[in-house]
Amino acid sequence: MQMTDINSIINPKHTSPEAVKALRDKFDNAVPYRHVVIEDFFNEEIANKLYENFPDIDSLNVKRKSLNEDKSEDYHFDRWDPVFTDVRNVIKSDEWYKIMEQLTGVKGLRTTTDALGSGVHQGKNGSYVDVHVDVNMNPQANLWRRINLLVYLNKNWQPDYGGDLEVWDKEMKKCYDKVSPTFNRALIFYTDDNSPHGYSKINVPEGESRKSFYTYYYTPLGEGFKYRDSKFVSRPDDSRARKLATTTKEALKIRGKQFLKALGIRSLDFQDKNK
Repeated sequence: MQMTDINSIINPKHTSPEAVKALRDKFDNAVPYRHVVIEDFFNEEIANKLYENFPDIDSLNVKRKSLNEDKSEDYHFDRWDPVFTDVRNVIKSDEWYKIMEQLTGVKGLRTTTDALGSGVHQGKNGSYVDVHVDVNMNPQANLWRRINLLVYLNKNWQPDYGGDLEVWDKEMKKCYDKVSPTFNRALIFYTDDNSPHGYSKINVPEGESRKSFYTYYYTPLGEGFKYRDSKFVSRPDDSRARKLATTTKEALKIRGKQFLKALGIRSLDFQDKNK
């Protein structure tokens, strides 16, 4: 694998010890759970290349459309411009792992090259992902999911488009932060039972979409780990009917997975059905 210099991809103003310490302070002091927003995350040239070569939404293999979400995603880097592979090589390098460990305080971070490693998300007009907590394990790699990195790649994003990433408390009583998915803005957050997040339905013009590059970081399974599936949760202002529908769907999903597990059948949730 050809190695790529970290500062040729990540904006050097974020990689110095002083910069990482400042980001760590923001990360640790954020509420209701640890997170930090980073502007101008990639070098400008890299961010522009990612934007200009972002895969067409119709080419993305995984379509997630249900009561609680409507978006597309993919992780087949071999089908995309080489800049995507260059970025992945850096954010899975030992040098970047070290920075992520210093920034988050979580030791032993690693990522993978499957669907639960790095890839892209994209949603066209009407896209949304209801508030949820993430599954806390990569079952294929047998690793504990700890940190999410999202980098938004939307130029000229307008406030009335919506799509802000909402940061809620565990009890779903208050939204503490809204992160607009503007160009080259990154969000790093600790993902556990206490980290509900999602975005409301977007309203964008024809030809526009909500684009992001994602990477999920893991550690080996260890003390304190207890498997938790992903789970959608209701906002306080959801209708009674929608709250009931979400609660019922999630309960059925979990029971269904438990049944499949008892039969020795692995969940298909994160397999690419359209290789």
